[in-house]
Amino acid sequence: MNDNPLPTINAVFNIVSIVMLLLGYIQIKKGDRDLHQRYMITALIVSAAFLTTYVIYHATAGSVPYPHYDWTRTLYFAILIPHIILAAVMVPFILAIVWFAFRQSFDRHRRLARWVWPVWMFVSVSGVVVYVMLYRL
Repeated sequence: MNDNPLPTINAVFNIVSIVMLLLGYIQIKKGDRDLHQRYMITALIVSAAFLTTYVIYHATAGSVPYPHYDWTRTLYFAILIPHIILAAVMVPFILAIVWFAFRQSFDRHRRLARWVWPVWMFVSVSGVVVYVMLYRL
């Protein structure tokens, strides 16, 4: 078992991000832009904190190999590979939707957010699944 608390902290950051993304989505559907903005800014800050602690952890611990050699190994990589690719690709898109909202270009923000939000959710949820499979199974 890993004694470093950062993987667990990272999982908590992902869970908080999931909750904030869901609450932000609900509030914008209700028409409450102020609460939507608060939740989404919180999701952005928590995701940035995740990225920071993730980089710190892997800079010190290196790569952590998947320890099981059963059917879960295929499942693990089937989740991990799209998680990594989408996590890397989505960063500039998240920055773009934040920029559009900041500039009050809400039509552009909305068009892009329809694609970015589900990817952000997938990355956050799959991050928790990867954590559970790597550190808790």
